[in-house]
Amino acid sequence: MIQEPNSPELESDEKSKSQIKREMEALQEMGKRLTELNNEQLSQVPVEENVFLAIKEYQRLTKHEAKRRQLQYLGRLMRNADAEAIAQVLNLFDSSHATHTQHFHQIETWRERLLNDPNSITAFIDEYPQVNVQHLRQLIRNTLKERDKGKDLGGYRKLFRELRELMTP
Repeated sequence: MIQEPNSPELESDEKSKSQIKREMEALQEMGKRLTELNNEQLSQVPVEENVFLAIKEYQRLTKHEAKRRQLQYLGRLMRNADAEAIAQVLNLFDSSHATHTQHFHQIETWRERLLNDPNSITAFIDEYPQVNVQHLRQLIRNTLKERDKGKDLGGYRKLFRELRELMTP
């Protein structure tokens, strides 16, 4: 007997083939994100040993087709993993990366302001009173001289490092 889709005999908790496929693709995508983590981050993710080994194997591979097959295998292994816990850890890594990037852009913005607007040093000193003003002015002056002469931008990098030290909590 063929069951009608609207038949009461069809259980409501059965998933459609498309839904199962979407869930498997989501697990495979989560596995792909795991392969992009470094060793330190990967050690913080609650995965079984076989998943960890599959991730390390993926990172070792160089051929596109081999990586694709390994991702499919990783997706199959992820079916037994605690996807919620892994997703929480991945989201934590994503948010910390975004915070780091935002801080990096803030440092770059201050560097550009200090180099292009001589009066901005006062605002910087107000915001970061622990700064060695004489040293900061010297770095700015040297960087501007290098930029005007078209020399290597070593001073530009030195200024960035100094600002990063001052602005990092």
